[in-house]
Amino acid sequence: MSIEFEVYDETIQRTLSFRNAQMEDVALVHKWMNEEHVHPFWQLNLPFDRFEKHFRKALSDTHQTLYLGMIDGEVMSYWEAYWVKGDVIENSYTPKTFDQGIHLLIGEKDYLGSGFALPLLRAMVSFQFKHEATTKVVAEPDIRNDKMIHIFEKCGFTPIAPIQLPDKKAQLMFCEREAFESRWNDEYRKANF
Repeated sequence: MSIEFEVYDETIQRTLSFRNAQMEDVALVHKWMNEEHVHPFWQLNLPFDRFEKHFRKALSDTHQTLYLGMIDGEVMSYWEAYWVKGDVIENSYTPKTFDQGIHLLIGEKDYLGSGFALPLLRAMVSFQFKHEATTKVVAEPDIRNDKMIHIFEKCGFTPIAPIQLPDKKAQLMFCEREAFESRWNDEYRKANF
């Protein structure tokens, strides 16, 4: 399966990459959705047959792209990059046509608490900004997920407002291209973003 985006991150001295998720990844993603650190926030710890239907539908949804994230070639995270237009969040603010959003989880427990979330998120947002018309990436983590909100802030996302989505109360956050590029170009000139 081909790599969609890859970068060597000097700050952790690891290669970070993303590939498109496929239907054959369903069992792995289902396993992650049932992990204690995941299911309170994703609420997708469904029986396998129901999750399989959900995953198949998500893969065919043209307003989003599903990815598996890797560190040094080892699959360890799940990502949903989406266009805000056409998503439930589009009514939470006035989006521009090419605003993108992101959902993520680190599935493999061995990678938790090791400082990988920020470099991974930074790599994915950098990947999203490769789309020249995108000037904003949006996040809406569960408002109870303090750790993830903190990571988004460290990456360059600004908290905007609490919002109510169909499945959760969320913290709406924006990452503007100019602020993101200025922050990481200054601090990580060696990283080949």
